[in-house]
Amino acid sequence: MKILLIGGTGTISTAISPLLVRQGHELYLLNRGNHPEQIPEGAHLIKGDISDEKAVAALLEGQYFDCVGEFIGFVPGQVERDVRLFKGRCGQYIYISSASAYHKPVRDFRITEGTALANPYWEYSRNKIRCEEYLFAQYRENGFPVTVVRPSHTYGNNSIPVAIHGANGSWQVIKRIREGKPVLLPGDGTSLWTLTYNTDFAVAYAGLVGNPHAIGEAFQITSDESLTWTQIHETIAQALGTTLKPYYVSSSFLAEIAPQYDYLGGLIGDKACSVVFDNRKVKRAVPAFRPVVNFDRGVRLALDHILAHPELQQEDPVFDRFTDRVIETLEKAKQEFLANP
Repeated sequence: MKILLIGGTGTISTAISPLLVRQGHELYLLNRGNHPEQIPEGAHLIKGDISDEKAVAALLEGQYFDCVGEFIGFVPGQVERDVRLFKGRCGQYIYISSASAYHKPVRDFRITEGTALANPYWEYSRNKIRCEEYLFAQYRENGFPVTVVRPSHTYGNNSIPVAIHGANGSWQVIKRIREGKPVLLPGDGTSLWTLTYNTDFAVAYAGLVGNPHAIGEAFQITSDESLTWTQIHETIAQALGTTLKPYYVSSSFLAEIAPQYDYLGGLIGDKACSVVFDNRKVKRAVPAFRPVVNFDRGVRLALDHILAHPELQQEDPVFDRFTDRVIETLEKAKQEFLANP
């Protein structure tokens, strides 16, 4: 099949692209060409900025794709543009949405594709919902061949999933664990979370490409392993050869004191909610999908890669000071109450 991926060099798509090439597809990646090292051998780069609709239309003139995959569509205007570009010019359009779009507060921890979509805490999620609504309307009214995919927390070798981090990602948390410093965990650390290694995700995604049972449908793709946030961070610490020192903090407290980190959306609207995903629908559509990389293995693969690549070790002294200040403030309040019961 002739396949076009919009983006194609992110955490999820860097696992999908080489798999599609290995499967023998004719693969094209449409992006600005800023990360040529992420383009697998055998794939073709179409260098362009998808936000420049007129220029991209000229680049793609006369071409038809069996499947178009959109990885960087975050707001309705972007998928509206895609419909204009690809209506009548693709056999399938796969849109990457987000499992964070599912109803918050959680009404039932068991999540299926039929779970309602509503997230009053996170604009990111609300925009994903709006994108889905528009695309499914285009399918119903105009036959636009959409498939929606809802990942949860998918990771690869460039970053370790953590619960609470700053603007520069997870490295500062990893660094604190290595140095024996306490790290912040939401609530009491017992909420459940699902982490999916990107090569597992890629198998399911590739199986939906060109799949007639996927048109007009939504699929969540996650692993079947659910861990508490304490277990996740303990696994990271074990892989680093040390012991975790967790410091539990109210998610609502963090959301109120640190709006710059959007913990209202990222925690209360997502990570702090216990959810378990039912993957039976995607497994029926893609029988080959059987997640095989549990977190204890995935985290070691990722850490080996990160520790071997200093450019991935982006420090965040601002977040480091923030963490220390939160702990010092709460410890001081605790001591004051203990001194004056």
